[in-house]
Amino acid sequence: MKMKIITIFFLSILFVFSSCKHDLDIDNPNAPTIDKFWKTANDAQSGINSIYSTFHRVGLARNQFFLTIIRSDEGFSTSPNGILINNFDVFNVTDYNLWETITTWQDCYVGINRANQVLDNVPNIEMDSIVRNQLLGEAKFLRGFFYYYLGTLWGNVPILLKTSAADDKPNTSSQADVYAQCVKDFSDATLVLPQSYNQANLGRATQGAAYGMLGKTYMQMHQYNQAEQAFSWFITGSGAGVYSLVSNYRDNFLSTTENNSESVFEIENLTNLANDHDDDASGNPDLLNYGSSFPPFVAPRPIGFTDGQARRWCIWEFLKEKTTSGNRDPRVDASFLYDSTDVRGPAYTLVYGQTFNSRNYENVTGDPIAVATTHTVYFRKFLNDGTQDYENFASGNNYRYLRFADILLLYAEALNEQGKTTDAYASVNKVRNRAGLANLSTGMTQDAFRNQLKHERIVELSGEGHRWEDLVRWGDLSTSLSTRDAGFANYQSKYALLPIPQYDLDVNPSLTQNPGW
Repeated sequence: MKMKIITIFFLSILFVFSSCKHDLDIDNPNAPTIDKFWKTANDAQSGINSIYSTFHRVGLARNQFFLTIIRSDEGFSTSPNGILINNFDVFNVTDYNLWETITTWQDCYVGINRANQVLDNVPNIEMDSIVRNQLLGEAKFLRGFFYYYLGTLWGNVPILLKTSAADDKPNTSSQADVYAQCVKDFSDATLVLPQSYNQANLGRATQGAAYGMLGKTYMQMHQYNQAEQAFSWFITGSGAGVYSLVSNYRDNFLSTTENNSESVFEIENLTNLANDHDDDASGNPDLLNYGSSFPPFVAPRPIGFTDGQARRWCIWEFLKEKTTSGNRDPRVDASFLYDSTDVRGPAYTLVYGQTFNSRNYENVTGDPIAVATTHTVYFRKFLNDGTQDYENFASGNNYRYLRFADILLLYAEALNEQGKTTDAYASVNKVRNRAGLANLSTGMTQDAFRNQLKHERIVELSGEGHRWEDLVRWGDLSTSLSTRDAGFANYQSKYALLPIPQYDLDVNPSLTQNPGW
């Protein structure tokens, strides 16, 4: 049973960023005010739920994937929406107020402001101290999570730690300071969050989620010793044994096997068939979107819009090595829909209730965008092709943001970067063995092991939204990637960070634009 993390209240807030001002200047006479709210334990819980609800706003439920997957070398777009192709896919951003970027930017700050309200007000509520501390830990975790997004995508952004006021003009903080704030929030959260919850509260941030995000932040900061210590909680610390790899890799991406033993943190989604919006901001709580609107944008036509597709080179990575029984890596079929998803051929691949061939996904006629589709590859992990005959704007399939497999690979990377290559093999082999692959050959140099890890991460995590931050961390963003992604021929160093929305620069002279923009 999924936790229904939904809020039906929205406090009247004056927010500092003009790009979302239109959402916040309209007074709702029925909405509770600050002087009447924040009185009871139920108010505290509702406040926390409102932070989780931010994940269902369109910027985080859909558009942030365009900023990570499509911009990276694993994805591209054939969308009739020229913004996706011309701005993100081929690095030709000229409009700093693009809807796809502004919505992600503003939704992160909506979540941060909701978290700040909890942190400002819940300490004053008379309630069970253990529950209060847990809720404050959740708020800090979620605030750190949103700052992690901002830090990896925009880098240098304002840090707001109190409820926003109308006259706020925050300065730009450096990416290093943003990550430092993430470290503080995640570290604080590790001290008060529980290891697990009961069935009714699955999906809330746990101690493991906090340690995982703490380690991920240290990795982006290249502080590998600190990252190792954070990840050690899972391996040799008090969290050892809390998480384990599921035997069937595809169980990580099915709606029927959510919140499994491998899931460290996932975004809880629910399908609401009455919903016709792709946001959580509907005025009618019965029409709220509790799900993800991203699947139809990557689903094959005619089911979806195919606004995002996978690069063929990703398939080739999986085919470099066979399992110990002589079969191909089973993760490729769970990760992509393509002409050989089933080893027997496309006629045996059941997709949305029909065979791959009968859907004509490979040879769409009468569509100029479907040129050269013979080798089309579609991301599969977000889709519901095995359980539904269609996709809608409110997918109930949870987004597994952080998996134990990711933790194991990052832990190995942290060890290797410190010269502890020999100690790094065990974690990687666990991930490989689950896929039926043999242990790695020992004796690799640090450089060779680093390159091996780059391969391991694409075959384990392809299409999950982590590729961009991997490329940034490795220093691999360059025009040399154009050999497998033509869009990178236009890449310049400024594209490592997105431009700060012009709307916000106009309203707040204290902000500064990112370098090169």
